[in-house]
Amino acid sequence: MPRSAPAFWRTRSFVALTLLPLSALFVLLSALRRLLFRAGVLKAVRVPVPVVVVGNIAVGGSGKTPVVEWLVRNLREAGLRPGIISRGYGGNIEGEALVPQDGDPATFGDEPVLLARLAGCPVAVGADRPAVARALLQAHPECDVIISDDGLQHYRLHRDVEVAVVDERTLGNRWLLPAGPLREPVGRLDEVDLILAHGEFSDALAHRFGRRPVFPMALEGTEFFSLRDSRERCGAEAFRGRRVHAVAGIGRPERFFSQLAAMGLDVVAHPFPDHHRFAPVDLDFAPGEPKILTSKDAVKCASFAPPDTWEFPVRARIAAGAAERILEKLTHGRQTA
Repeated sequence: MPRSAPAFWRTRSFVALTLLPLSALFVLLSALRRLLFRAGVLKAVRVPVPVVVVGNIAVGGSGKTPVVEWLVRNLREAGLRPGIISRGYGGNIEGEALVPQDGDPATFGDEPVLLARLAGCPVAVGADRPAVARALLQAHPECDVIISDDGLQHYRLHRDVEVAVVDERTLGNRWLLPAGPLREPVGRLDEVDLILAHGEFSDALAHRFGRRPVFPMALEGTEFFSLRDSRERCGAEAFRGRRVHAVAGIGRPERFFSQLAAMGLDVVAHPFPDHHRFAPVDLDFAPGEPKILTSKDAVKCASFAPPDTWEFPVRARIAAGAAERILEKLTHGRQTA
C-alpha cells in the first residue's frame, strides 16, 4: 500500500471502525453499479477487438506495469499485435491522446510513457476507456487485442479477460474505502480469469482462493542503465563498497529498496509519494555518490539527473501457464463471438 496511505488501513482500529458506515455505503453503490451493468441497464461498450484488463482491487502499487509489458511480449510471441490503453494518471491530457515514446510524463502520465518505451506498441490515454480504445484502433487499425492498464473497475469497457495482480500487503485490513484500502471486496477476485500473486500469500489467503488459478510472479533485474547514456550499463558489483542512494516514487518503494539491498548494496532509501513529480531539487543531494531510480521515476528525471544517476529496470517473471491461460481465453472468445 502507498506510503501516503493512512495507518488505520493496515489494522481494524477504532478509526477504521468509525468509517465502516461509509464503507458500507461505498459497497452498496459499487454493487448496485455492477448489477446495473450485468442487467444491461448500464451498457458496457464493446470494441472490435478483444480486451484484456490488468488491474487490482486495492489502492496502491502491485506491479501492474511490468505485468502489462510481460503480456505484450507474450501476445506478440503468439502472433498478435497488441495496443495499450491507460488512464494516464499524473498527466494533464483532456480527451484522448496517443503517447509517443519520447512523450512528456507530465503530459501523458509516467506509466503510459514508460509503457510506450518498454513495450514498443501503440499506447493511448484518457479517462473514458471506451473512447480511448476507439481512438487507439482508429490510429492503429493493425492492433488486434487491447490491454487495459489498471481498468478492473471500469465496467463501461467490455472485457474478454480479467487479470488481477495481488500483493497481499496492499489488501491491508481487508475493508473497503474509506475504512480500508479496497476498491472492491476480496470476493471480487473469485470472478477474474487469473490471479498473479506478487509475493508470498499467507496460508489464509491461499486457502481463500482454493482452486482459483493463482500464478506467482516476481520482479527481476540484473543491470543498471546510466540516465546520461542508456548504452552505459553495469552490474551490481560496480556499486559494492560504495554508498548508493535509492530514489523511488512508487506505490511500494520499500520493495525496491529491499531488492537493491538483497543484491549486496549499501542502500540509503529516499521514498517519495507514488507518481511524484520530480524536480531537480529532489536529486540535489550527496554529490559524487551514485543514485539509483526505478524505471517509472527515471522517465521523469532523465533530463535533469546529475552525473552518476542510474535506472534499475525490472521485468515480471511469471510462472508457466499464465500466458497460455490468457491466450486460450482470447482464442475461445474469438471463436464464440
